[in-house]
Amino acid sequence: MRTEWINHAALSRPSDGGMSRRSFIKAGALASGGLVIGFFIPGANRLARAAAAPASAPNAFLHIAPDNTVTVMVNRLEFGQGVQTSLPMLIAEELDADWSQVRGALAPAGDAFKDPLMGIQMTGGSGSVAHSFTQYREIGARARAMLIAAAAEQWQVKPEQCGTAKGTVTGPAGQKASYGALADAAMKQPMPASVKLKDPKDFHLIGTPVKRLDALAKSSGKEQFGMDFTLPGAKVAVVAHPPVFGAKVARLDASKAKAIKGVVDVLEVATDRGGRGVAVIADGYWPAKQGRDALVIEWDSSAVEKVSSAKQLADYKALASTPGIAAKTADTAKLAGAAKKISAVYEFPYLAHAPMEPLNCVVDLKADSCTVWAGTQFQTIDQGAIAATAGLKPEQVTLHTMTAGGGFGRRAVPTSDYLVEAVNIAKAYKRGPVKVIWSREDDIRGGYYRPSHVHQVDIGLDAKGDIVVWNHVVVGQSIIAGTPFEAFMIKGGVDSTMIEGIGEPYELPLNLSVHNAKANVPVLWWRSVGSTHTAFVMETLIDEAAHAAKADPVAYRKKLIGAKHPRHLAALDLAVAKSGYGVRKLPKGHAWGVALHESFNSIVAYVVEASLVKGVPKLHKVTAGVHCNLAVNPLTIEAQVQGAVLMAVGTTLPGAAITLKDGVVEQQNFNDYTVARMPDMPHVDVFIVPSNDAPTGMGEPGFPPLAPAFANAVFSLTGKRLRKLPFDLHAA
Repeated sequence: MRTEWINHAALSRPSDGGMSRRSFIKAGALASGGLVIGFFIPGANRLARAAAAPASAPNAFLHIAPDNTVTVMVNRLEFGQGVQTSLPMLIAEELDADWSQVRGALAPAGDAFKDPLMGIQMTGGSGSVAHSFTQYREIGARARAMLIAAAAEQWQVKPEQCGTAKGTVTGPAGQKASYGALADAAMKQPMPASVKLKDPKDFHLIGTPVKRLDALAKSSGKEQFGMDFTLPGAKVAVVAHPPVFGAKVARLDASKAKAIKGVVDVLEVATDRGGRGVAVIADGYWPAKQGRDALVIEWDSSAVEKVSSAKQLADYKALASTPGIAAKTADTAKLAGAAKKISAVYEFPYLAHAPMEPLNCVVDLKADSCTVWAGTQFQTIDQGAIAATAGLKPEQVTLHTMTAGGGFGRRAVPTSDYLVEAVNIAKAYKRGPVKVIWSREDDIRGGYYRPSHVHQVDIGLDAKGDIVVWNHVVVGQSIIAGTPFEAFMIKGGVDSTMIEGIGEPYELPLNLSVHNAKANVPVLWWRSVGSTHTAFVMETLIDEAAHAAKADPVAYRKKLIGAKHPRHLAALDLAVAKSGYGVRKLPKGHAWGVALHESFNSIVAYVVEASLVKGVPKLHKVTAGVHCNLAVNPLTIEAQVQGAVLMAVGTTLPGAAITLKDGVVEQQNFNDYTVARMPDMPHVDVFIVPSNDAPTGMGEPGFPPLAPAFANAVFSLTGKRLRKLPFDLHAA
């Protein structure tokens, strides 16, 4: 693996002073003493304004202890993306902290920790660093100013005569004082109304490859994930969920379950989407699972739809052949007179998130409070849902953010399904704390999938190979309808996530419409959201158009991109140059594949090298050109691209699909739901375009262009255009 990056590259600006001193909360020193700084910033969009809450609790972002340890509260979930390092880096840079003394801690649910843009505390949309870039830097800069003010007061000098470095304030006569020694005095200083952030040329930490603060704990097994946490006396609960979403219990015989040693109770409880399930509560996971296996349940699914994938696909294809709700319009009459035509139907299945750590949480419910420990991406929404379910006010709910073993969106559910279910179990049990654990089978079959989609595209080209019309119809379920995001993410009946990435950056005469399908299958965002399918359609068809025009696929893309999208061109040019595309001779039986895509304001271009091994597509090498503006921590970006590559490879493998028959999910574990494994991992080189602009997201953008680049290489090898995921050469 190889990564290149740029150092000292960022957008730096002085604070505009728009945050008043009252926007900050100076809490009293913690038990160990020290400086604590925190604040609440109302969001900038309609959701943020609706969800914003007043700053009322002393939520601390930063604690400087007398021993010089600097603890930074991370307002996100850490589930593999590295925010427990990158966000503390931002504060530490402006604070001039000694990095060896910096620690990161996950913040509980609280108003102070809401995303500055979204107005709720959440982790998603690749927004952790992008949204908190200025916020966290200003926290560090203000803390530094207060420490300097405290030292200047003690030394009877002017603050501008003092300097800072590695956790120490220095004075004009050689005075020195550690941050830890000054922390209590700094608490008494007034909060500066505005601060000037560092010029990029003065960065010492931002832009450098920094090893993760949590690496040792995770590699040594000391990290405490949600699955590891329990309370003294807590019982373990597992749930028999209805096999069809929303079904209910018609008849229950729990006698055999109750006879198993360690089982303490069997309770019928409400589950997601109006369904009913059965919770088995025991002294540990194994007796709870055995008890569940011994249950005899007859289910009533008479009132709910029973989806079958084969029929759904046929229905979607029929819809795709007709115009839907218009998203963009162009003259489709030009199709009839086009010199060349491309007509394609694409199929995408439901996909499970399948994180390594299945869903879990611990609930300690009392008459006037509820404390929950969970690896949640949606602290604000989940805190509210827990409160409503428990019959409490949100301020009576303490939600601790636990490190999670992956999620890819599954821990950010607008319905808070698994947490609501857990509180319902605790309410029914009434005898102490409960740890609810989902098995792998529960996780695979438990719903909230990436929706299935069908695309139909008809393209007309003129005699020169230029595209004269692009007619595109998308069919699928909306993941936004019915959520708090609907008001600003669905316009004119069009879910923006369903069509994101279609068209740009290419100059196309695009006629685009959608059909919003309904199905009794719960759906949700999945790593890179709509780009999981739109990028595959766009980038394989652009490649096909280039072939029809007898043009090099890179040159054809660059012509369509033009001069309006320099970041796309920079990412593509970097990947091409570093891969040796068109220059380096490939081994016999190998072929190039190219694709690029923008998601979450970052662009990733891939040049891949693939072959067929015993008739099966094999990906050997991936060269990535990344434009994410400032690379706060290049090692994190490299890790995100590597992980995204492997995850995307997984979507191309046979068996990477969730299918339903008569309403029941047919897959249940990794033996019949394929995910990529280490032998599937290609060699990956990551190259980052230098930039002086504020960072954009990187948790998801590495995913979308990989599968189409791979498919384009397969076409070069076989002459077959792949129209579906996972790959099916027999259907091509």
